[in-house]
Amino acid sequence: MRFLLLALLISSSAFARDDGRYASSNPELKNWFDQLSSKRGRCCSDADGHAVSDVDWESKDGHYRVRFKDRWYDVPDDAVITEPNRVGRTMIWTVERPDTIYIFCFMPGPMT
Repeated sequence: MRFLLLALLISSSAFARDDGRYASSNPELKNWFDQLSSKRGRCCSDADGHAVSDVDWESKDGHYRVRFKDRWYDVPDDAVITEPNRVGRTMIWTVERPDTIYIFCFMPGPMT
């Protein structure tokens, strides 16, 4: 049972885009992801979500920074999701361009 739980946690922590995994097992969580948005728009509609480790984000003076693909980025204030985090881990949704990474949504976690 522990192995199954560990495998489930590992497999679900990489991406948060709605790929159908929550449709039958947890429809409430699927619906929550589907409507999740920042002031920049819906998170799951245009960008892939990635789980972020506690050591890869920080808060200072009311603003966030996140390390993504080995580089630190300032999180725009309008990208921060302000509703309660129902998955319990820090998430970032990005759109990648050849010369930059655009942070579409950022959901801070518990920072434990």
